[in-house]
Amino acid sequence: PYLGFPQHPDRLLRRVVLPRHSKLLSKPKITGTLTFTSVPFQGGRPSAAWTPWETYWREPTPEHRNACRDSLTADTIKQWQYFNGAPKGRVSPDGYTLDIAYMARPGADEIQLDLILDYRTNPARYPEFQAYFRKHRPPFLAAWGKNDAHFLPAGAEAYRRDLPEAEIHLLDTGHFALETHAAEIGALMRDFFERKGV
Repeated sequence: PYLGFPQHPDRLLRRVVLPRHSKLLSKPKITGTLTFTSVPFQGGRPSAAWTPWETYWREPTPEHRNACRDSLTADTIKQWQYFNGAPKGRVSPDGYTLDIAYMARPGADEIQLDLILDYRTNPARYPEFQAYFRKHRPPFLAAWGKNDAHFLPAGAEAYRRDLPEAEIHLLDTGHFALETHAAEIGALMRDFFERKGV
């Protein structure tokens, strides 16, 4: 077994999960949307911070792939993803220590670089996401770090273009708001779920 899963988790999925949730799969329904850091709008990402990735997206050469490796280092994970913009006394070492350990596994960097390249498909689909929001108007809650250098607060506010009733909460933290404000976000979610019947 791998992390408690059987040797063939796909068999478990086919035999146990899918039959029990076949109605869910045949009639999917989104009852609400939560985001902690994600944008379906141009302008929600600071251009300078994304330059190596965007260059790699346009020209996936070995040189541009290697330029993205800096975003995978232990120092970048700890200082940029976890500590940048966050109240230092509230960042537990658990999250970044685990992320750093995962990235130290053989081949993990190559998998992440493949994912970075694949991320280029997201911006092309932004109009689809926006159309979905305008058409279906799902209840929407954003709880973001107002000091997030990866996804700017303007990106959270931009959801209101398509979802005027979106609830946007900008917390005094960085990229991983849940790392420092789990209790506050949990309270926001509970209140949101109860009021919206989600």
